[in-house]
Amino acid sequence: MKVYVLHENDEWLPPFRDAFASEGVPFEEWHLARGELAFDEAPPDGVFYSRMSASAHTRGHEHAPALAGHVLRWLEMYGRRVVNGSRTLALEVSKIAQYAALKKDGITVPRTRAAIGKAQVEAAAEAFDETPFILKPNRGGKGLGVQLFHDLESLATYLDGPDYDEPVDGTWLIQEYVQGAGHFIVRAEFIGGAFHYAVKVDASDGFELCPADVCAIGDQFCPAAAHSWSTG
Repeated sequence: MKVYVLHENDEWLPPFRDAFASEGVPFEEWHLARGELAFDEAPPDGVFYSRMSASAHTRGHEHAPALAGHVLRWLEMYGRRVVNGSRTLALEVSKIAQYAALKKDGITVPRTRAAIGKAQVEAAAEAFDETPFILKPNRGGKGLGVQLFHDLESLATYLDGPDYDEPVDGTWLIQEYVQGAGHFIVRAEFIGGAFHYAVKVDASDGFELCPADVCAIGDQFCPAAAHSWSTG
């Protein structure tokens, strides 16, 4: 059975190419940064594995998740075997969707409010009535855009300043800041509902916490180290 890998980042594919080749599994890559979909035709037979990421826009592929969503629904309509299907993608690109799924299963999440529009973000933060607080994009990836604010004034300065960067889906989340016991997070990976492994990631220099080697950057993410809303 041929395997089709849906993705938008060539840097992630070498281990998969090696694994498929070593096992003698025929495979084909569908790079979905841009393209077309023959929705009026049936897809080929095979197993379809989606590697689409919420951080696609950071690589100039802001529309890749939308195209992947169309392709996944097309595959599912025809009953093809899909790994990481449309529901998985919907969770991947929305933190609100993730929090809703967690809360539905009784898992506690930080206090959160969502807002679209600068005035609405300020109003939501004021109504939140808690400092410090986190501002994060609903669709992010790698911790990009996550910032810690100690007061409403510094938030207003950021929203009206030159460093302001609108989230790719326009949605900001205002969230309580949970201070951990140490300056690290533990990222746990589950496959098929079973625990697979955990990675301890140093969080002392900010919120950009992608543990993969290809995410490494020369300067740690701290966009306003001199201001009161710095993560430092």
